[in-house]
Amino acid sequence: MREVIHYDRKEQNLTACRLCPKLCTIREGKYGFCRVRQNRGGTLYATNYGKVSSWALDPIEKKPLYHFYPGSDILSLGSVGCNLRCGFCQNWTIAHGDPPTRELTPAEVVELARQQRERGSNIGIAYTYNEPLMWYEYVRDTAPLAREAGLKNVLVTNGYINEAPLLELLPYIDAMNIDVKGFTDKYYRESCKGSLEPVLRTVEIAHTRCHVELTTLLVTGLNDSEEEISRLVDWVASLDPEIPLHFSRYFPNYEVDLPPTPLGTLLRAWEIARSRLAYVYIGNAPQLDAGDTICPGCGETLIVRMGYTTRVTGLEGKKCRACGREIRIAGEVRGD
Repeated sequence: MREVIHYDRKEQNLTACRLCPKLCTIREGKYGFCRVRQNRGGTLYATNYGKVSSWALDPIEKKPLYHFYPGSDILSLGSVGCNLRCGFCQNWTIAHGDPPTRELTPAEVVELARQQRERGSNIGIAYTYNEPLMWYEYVRDTAPLAREAGLKNVLVTNGYINEAPLLELLPYIDAMNIDVKGFTDKYYRESCKGSLEPVLRTVEIAHTRCHVELTTLLVTGLNDSEEEISRLVDWVASLDPEIPLHFSRYFPNYEVDLPPTPLGTLLRAWEIARSRLAYVYIGNAPQLDAGDTICPGCGETLIVRMGYTTRVTGLEGKKCRACGREIRIAGEVRGD
């Protein structure tokens, strides 16, 4: 365990967590909403510090990050806990369950990532699978060591964090995929047990400090109306029309048993987004063939994706070979 960084001690051995907008006040022996921050004797501890539930060498496209070192791999680690409770959670066994874990120190993780880099195309460490911001102290200790070793740090996150801890962490983060789960506060309250505004603020802060891509899981009948999708797209476009946006297909999981997202809904969302944004993708629906990177200037296909493999077809460096437009890609492009 490790004492957490962002909290206040209160009278009667109470602790007030300041990491995320939940702002949990936690009594002696109790946990916050995330299930991994516990008050012991008036001190708040991260009980998941160093506990790794899941790890794999993943394609960077699986995060999904399509414009950050395309074609590379990244050592991906997860722990336990989450500060939202989405009824459709795809990783509920580690976010809301109690899976087996193994202990890895920050130095051990960095050494493992360094070894993987020597063996192949690993570019760094992705903190992912459950909610990595609930692993805050561990990420905060590991990321600087990774940076010193020449490794990249990636967060795959719900973005539900307060501004001060976010700003403290961002200098060590190279890329983020942030879930914008829907675009109404009602949806966040009822389906995720959170609120929308803090997530939007995270995106607004992060996109000026590191590479950012966004993902929205379209859940049948809950957040997939054309009106809501249009409002999401308008907001992203007002922020930066070149932020890549991924629409992901929902399948029944955890506590939600609605039908899978209709393919037509996904295609309509893609069309709406393509009218305002430079880079739009569809995930979890390979039959739609909407994972290629297309030049927003001339329509040339630049990177072809088959599953998680990439093939560069229309790039000259980071410019479109056909029209010369500069394509926003962070880092080296790899592929067949």
